[in-house]
Amino acid sequence: MDLHAKIMGQGPALLVLHGLFGTSDNWVSLAREWAQHYTVILPDLRNHGRSPHHPEMDYQTMVDDLLKLLEREWVHRTFVIGHSMGGKVAMHLALGHPDLVERLLVADIAPKAYPGGHEEIFRALQGLPVAQLGSRTEAEALLLESIRDEAVVQFLLKNLARAEEGGFRWKMNLEAIARHYPAILAAVPADSSYDRPTLFLRGERSRYILDEDLPGIRDQFPACRLETIPEAGHWLHADRPVLFDAAVRGFLTV
Repeated sequence: MDLHAKIMGQGPALLVLHGLFGTSDNWVSLAREWAQHYTVILPDLRNHGRSPHHPEMDYQTMVDDLLKLLEREWVHRTFVIGHSMGGKVAMHLALGHPDLVERLLVADIAPKAYPGGHEEIFRALQGLPVAQLGSRTEAEALLLESIRDEAVVQFLLKNLARAEEGGFRWKMNLEAIARHYPAILAAVPADSSYDRPTLFLRGERSRYILDEDLPGIRDQFPACRLETIPEAGHWLHADRPVLFDAAVRGFLTV
């Protein structure tokens, strides 16, 4: 699959992977700063953003998509940052192709299996009559009836696009993402390890990476360290962008 990707800057390659329901657009502000020193590659993962839709979606297919993208851009070694689902894609990439990944930064996700938690969001999105919507304001009001977090709703609304025939459409392949949600929650197989420098960043207010997860993380990523961004939740790069940027720069330039 030929992924859509934004590419900016020049220098060593830096691949940045968004999370579930996200797009490359989520990273543009930070990427502009990093582009002063790196060639920043911001793909939309399959079934997200402007990338093609496909009925199949698991971590191996997403890694294969990235390998094709990197080959297309003549990238043979890259730094990698991945957030949430994108962090698991990044882990799979590093474990399966360690010579390709120079350093790995994983934002607020562990290699373990997760119990879920997006079911209400899926129900709200699938129940939204996108083709009949007259405005984004109408979509926002309907989503807020079941998702009572305005920041989450604003994030999700970035996936809406005007349809040529009127109304709206989803940029993402919502049906495929929902169908493969159990695969997205699955653990990263513990049958290999990645021994290059790795940084796990977590938000102080997030429960995605717990202290008790660290031994399991170190089994697969023995050269890792764990840092916490104060006063940040799961979207730590959006909650505390200055501190996130400082952590990234400090890790990549050591």
